Amino acid sequence: MLTHKEYKAEDLKVSVYKNRNELGIAAAFYVASKINTVLKKKDEVRMIFAAAASQREFHQELLKIDDIQWERVVAFQMDEYHTLPQSAPQRFGNFLKESLYDHKNFKAVHYLSSDLLEYEELIKEAPIDIVCMGIGENGHLAFNDPPVADFNDSKILKEVELDNICRQQQVNDGEFENIQAVPEKAVTLTIPTLLNAEYLSVVVPGFSKAKAVEKTLFDPIETNCPSTILRKQINSHLFLDADSSRNVINKLL
Repeated sequence: MLTHKEYKAEDLKVSVYKNRNELGIAAAFYVASKINTVLKKKDEVRMIFAAAASQREFHQELLKIDDIQWERVVAFQMDEYHTLPQSAPQRFGNFLKESLYDHKNFKAVHYLSSDLLEYEELIKEAPIDIVCMGIGENGHLAFNDPPVADFNDSKILKEVELDNICRQQQVNDGEFENIQAVPEKAVTLTIPTLLNAEYLSVVVPGFSKAKAVEKTLFDPIETNCPSTILRKQINSHLFLDADSSRNVINKLL
């Protein structure tokens, strides 16, 4: 039995675990249950996965769960450094391939490549059932950084300029040697595209995310911290550990 505490921040369900390993286990079982719920109603489940160091434990634990019918899972990624070569290890598609896709027999895996119109059409084919996401150090959702985030975005997918906090986070995560090596532009699914999913799993471990978590739960709901919009999502569940929750644990009721 995992030891945790549960809270609500408006419509957002918040669960706090003692470390990132337990967080990963809990999020994995939550997502597995939602996969099975969807597959009771549909032939396939359409999922969007985040690619980041914060998601590793969650991915590892999800792969350990026996009763997931991966052959009925259609997978998408939520953002990408589309200007990097396809073989670049920093590309999120390559991260997900190594972390998830190579380990199970998915029904289909769709990568964000240079053909953005084709990818947009794939997203539009049917509703997205589950999004497995994180929160950036600047509160971004996918690559919807504060300067470009739009809660009412009419686009499904767009090219964006990354702010310096976001680019520095990629260095902090060990993906790039320095900020100069981080691309200045990327492509991302927009906030409405992500939030329109039936279920949202938001996995946010670590000290570096504590300030972003605090803003997410207590700042005004505005695009200067895009993740604040999660408080209006009845379909969302935020998973924290002791490190990422350290600024909020005494404020939550």
